[in-house]
Amino acid sequence: MTGALGMTRPGPVGLLPPALRTIPAAVAANVAIARTRTRARIMAVVKADGYGHGAVTVARTAVAAGAEWLGTTDPAEAARLRAAGLTVPILTWLNPSGVDAGAAAAGGIDIAVGSPDELAALLEQSPSTAVRIHLHMDTGMAREGCPAAEWDALIALARQGQERGQVRVVGLMGHLPLADQADPEANAPAVSRLRQAARAVAAAGFDPPLTHLAASSGTLTDPATHFGMVRFGAGLVGIDPSGTTELHGASRLTAPVTHSAAVEAGTPVGYGGAYLTPRATNLSVVPLGYADGIPREISPDASVQIHGRRHRVVGRVSMDQIVIDTGAEHIPPGTTATVFGPRDGVTPTIHDWARWAGTIPHTIVTGIGSRVKRTTA
Repeated sequence: MTGALGMTRPGPVGLLPPALRTIPAAVAANVAIARTRTRARIMAVVKADGYGHGAVTVARTAVAAGAEWLGTTDPAEAARLRAAGLTVPILTWLNPSGVDAGAAAAGGIDIAVGSPDELAALLEQSPSTAVRIHLHMDTGMAREGCPAAEWDALIALARQGQERGQVRVVGLMGHLPLADQADPEANAPAVSRLRQAARAVAAAGFDPPLTHLAASSGTLTDPATHFGMVRFGAGLVGIDPSGTTELHGASRLTAPVTHSAAVEAGTPVGYGGAYLTPRATNLSVVPLGYADGIPREISPDASVQIHGRRHRVVGRVSMDQIVIDTGAEHIPPGTTATVFGPRDGVTPTIHDWARWAGTIPHTIVTGIGSRVKRTTA
């Protein structure tokens, strides 16, 4: 099964546009792998448009494969999932644009609150229907979540809000700062902090909340972090930040060759002429550049796959195109070049591109630009 990302800018007549194809079967297979690692509920996190693969497509596939919750960055993302007909519980926990309490309650969208100030702002809206909230505690990230010194204040305010019927505490969450190390000892402090928070919540008289701490790495490597639910996000699309599990690549980025030419040895390629061809060769242009998500700074090993062979990217990455050295082979315009795809031994993967760019796979898939067409077949 395939689906696709392509360009809106015009190209040579008869050429198919660049496309990022989402592969739902891979998402389903990755959910199945997560299920083998945990007895907890699985939340499919589909923030950043499903890590660049299409939030609705990934969400529908993950739910069909057994995920029981969905996670998003903000209520607007959650509302789009509701509009697409997804009815499972949805949690949003960053909320950079704020929260409309009434809309959240009406849409059945859970909201994480990470400080007394955040909760006070929610309560000031005096929602007529209780908003379901998750108390978000800082368990060692110092990035988001309520600092331990303010836990008592947050819990007390939540108690007041629940007694007034404005909110209902249904969840408790934190983050693992060191889960990518795949070392339970590194995770132990965060586990201890969340258990401490759970005791404080229980002492305040709340019913036991759904507690969740682990993201993809913790899901795959450390059952002690699983509690009642795990948040599986990057893993859905084939990224295991811990590097311990072979997941299935869920996308394929392709583009047509738009121009090819035979050149002599010593021919400068691209802006600045930083690359000189070491021999007579053939060069092909592929209409994808840094405006489309191709990293500008890449190692000389970066390549694409054409006709079952890897061919190197040469010269500087331009805004709209890259140049490929195809050696003795002349590539006709219209031929498909695969920039990355599922692992098959020849096609570069997002992990290859991350290594060539000195970054992480997340930035490769989430950086694909809006000129690239996304569809699902």
